[in-house]
Amino acid sequence: MLKLIALWGAGLLLSAIAALAVAYWYSLSLPGESFTGPPPPLTDEEHHLAQRLRRHVTAIASEPHNIVHYDALEKSAVYIEAELRALGYEPVSQAYDVDGKSVRNISVEIAPQDAGPATPSLVVGAHYDSYGNAPGANDNGSGSAAVIELARLLKDMPLKDKRLRLVLFVNEEPPYDRTPDMGSYRFAKQLKDNGEKLIGMVSLETIGAFSDQPGTQKYPPPFDLIFPDVANFVALVALPGGRSFLHEFVASFRGHTKIPTIGGTAPDFIDGIGWSDHWAFYMFGYPAIMITDTALFRYPEYHTPSDTPDKVDYDKLAHITQGVAATVRDLLQ
Repeated sequence: MLKLIALWGAGLLLSAIAALAVAYWYSLSLPGESFTGPPPPLTDEEHHLAQRLRRHVTAIASEPHNIVHYDALEKSAVYIEAELRALGYEPVSQAYDVDGKSVRNISVEIAPQDAGPATPSLVVGAHYDSYGNAPGANDNGSGSAAVIELARLLKDMPLKDKRLRLVLFVNEEPPYDRTPDMGSYRFAKQLKDNGEKLIGMVSLETIGAFSDQPGTQKYPPPFDLIFPDVANFVALVALPGGRSFLHEFVASFRGHTKIPTIGGTAPDFIDGIGWSDHWAFYMFGYPAIMITDTALFRYPEYHTPSDTPDKVDYDKLAHITQGVAATVRDLLQ
C-alpha cells in the first residue's frame, strides 16, 4: 500500500513538473535570438532620427497634458496633426466628449487604393496623454514620437493587399484606462463595428528608459524569478489570443533590432501585462501586443512630475523605432 501511495505521489509530482514546463514554454518561449551586449553606435540616419524623436517628445510632453490640463492636451494634439500633415498625410480625428471636454484620437493610414473593410489591417499606436501632473515624456511621449517617425519612415511603403493604421490615442491614463472612455477602446470598437479584420495591434508604451546597472529592473511575480535585473532590454508581451502574432512580430524584430529583448504571453491579471492600449483591442477579440521598457518596473519617474524629456534615451528610442519600422515592412509584404 505504501508503495502504491509513493508511486501515486511521484506521478503527481511528475505531472506537476510537466505542466509547469508546458506553461513556461507556452508563456515565455520566443522565436529567434535576443541581441546581447551594448547597441552599436548610431548611423548618421539614426542620429537624425534620434534628434527628431527628441523634438517630438519635447513638443508633446514637456508639461502635463490630459483632460485636467486640457489646453496642454489640445496643444499636443495640434502638434501631432501638424507633424503628420507636414509628412503629406491628412490626419483623421475620432472625436468624442468626456467630462464636458472634446477629445480625439488621431490616425493616418497607408493602404492600397482599393482598400476596404475586407482589407486586413495592422494597427500600430501609442497614447499621447499624460497622467495627472506628470509631463509624460517617457510615458508616453516616447511612444507618440515613435509613431510620428514611423509615419515618416513608412510613408512610401508599397502595399498590395494589407493596410497600416498609425494611431495616436487619447485617454489611456487613469481615470479613463480600461473604460469605454479610453481612446483605444473607442477606436477598436469602431473597427469591430465596421467588420475590419486585423493582423494585429502593436502598442508602443513607455519605450525610452534604460540602464546597464545591476538591480535596476524589477518584475511582477513570478517573472522576478526568471528574468535578469539589468534594465537594458525592451519587452514584447501579448495578452491571451495574441501569442501567434507576438511570435511573428518578435521573429522579425529580433532580426532588425540591436537591443536585447525579452517577453512572452501572459494573462491580464499579471501586473503590467494589460496596462496599455493593446488591452482595448484584446477586449474586442483582436490579437494585441505591447512593446515597453516595463515602465514602473524600472523607471522611478513613472507618473511623477520628474518624467521630463531629459530622462529619455533617444539613441535607444531610435534603435527601437527603426526596428519597428523594419518589422512592419516584413509583416505587410
